[in-house]
Amino acid sequence: MRAAYLLSGVADVMGETGDVRLAAMSLQVWENTVLRNMYVTGGIGPSAHNEGFTTDYDLPNLSAYQETCASVALAQWNLRLALLYGDARYADTFERSLYNGSLAGVSLDGKKFFYVNPLASNGGHHRSGWFGCACCPPNEARTLASLGGYAYGAGQSDLYVNLYIRGSVQTSVGGQKVKIEVKTDYPWDGEVILRPEPGATAKFGLRLRVPDWCEGATVAVNSKKVAEPKLERGYFVIEREWRKGDIVKLDLPMPVRRVAANPMVKADARLVALQRGPLVYCVEACDQNEPVSSLSLSARAELKAEKAPGLLGGVVVIKGSAEATPSAEWKGKLYQPAPAKRRAALTAIPYYAWDNRQAGEMEVWLPAGP
Repeated sequence: MRAAYLLSGVADVMGETGDVRLAAMSLQVWENTVLRNMYVTGGIGPSAHNEGFTTDYDLPNLSAYQETCASVALAQWNLRLALLYGDARYADTFERSLYNGSLAGVSLDGKKFFYVNPLASNGGHHRSGWFGCACCPPNEARTLASLGGYAYGAGQSDLYVNLYIRGSVQTSVGGQKVKIEVKTDYPWDGEVILRPEPGATAKFGLRLRVPDWCEGATVAVNSKKVAEPKLERGYFVIEREWRKGDIVKLDLPMPVRRVAANPMVKADARLVALQRGPLVYCVEACDQNEPVSSLSLSARAELKAEKAPGLLGGVVVIKGSAEATPSAEWKGKLYQPAPAKRRAALTAIPYYAWDNRQAGEMEVWLPAGP
């Protein structure tokens, strides 16, 4: 946490001074952090012993520390890098941390908090009302209260859209006043409608982030699909004279994806996690008919997303079939034939929403079957 906040300050200094040595150091640390030491949920710090890092690719799940404050700090650092460089890879990391590792730190009613965010639980890990070292609750509060300030970035000739949030923004691009209305149900749906409303006819570039999790993104202007949209540093760039009444439609396909970890991450060997859009999912005991620890996910299993408006404040769940290994009688036995697996229904919920109902097992990573 302290390291990521320090590097957030470094990014601010880089922006003011243009210090190339600071920039080289910061980007080297960023690559090591994001490519070797970041959880799939956008959190950092595997070790409770030192509240920090151990060795590259050491990302245990049950004992993951992943402090809420560290996820917030990682997000803040990447937000600054995104604004500084206009590069979507930093905004992608910011979004991953914001929607998963950071958001999991507070309960849905806003009254309880995680200090530690494991990626697996035997049923005994729960949020608390407060902590003796109470850094996480106010960090959550100010992050959520500041959400509107994270979505956009304005340059001399471009408006960057980094987060897709329903609402509007008023800003200035190259001295021209610009307002944009946004309509979307993101992150549950990948359709984003943007309506630029310049005070007068205004020419500027509208840069729409194409998330790293998305394949097949398309964009249309006034109902006409842009055949080969310019893609620059992870953004669709639409440069034109904008008039009131113009409509931009961005489509970001959101299929359910099986995510695998780098083979160097031993804790996740032969395991898969589920992700849809920016959200990482988990399997929680209260949604299953079989013990979570007995479940595995076949590569052939069909998975589909379903809206569940009455669940956990209104979410999209992932449903499909898994395989369950039945429990066996082991008294007086060290070895015996492996029991045959049986089919089991599987329901996965967004990771941020776990531990808001009955206590029980939880897993982000599941064994991958053939």
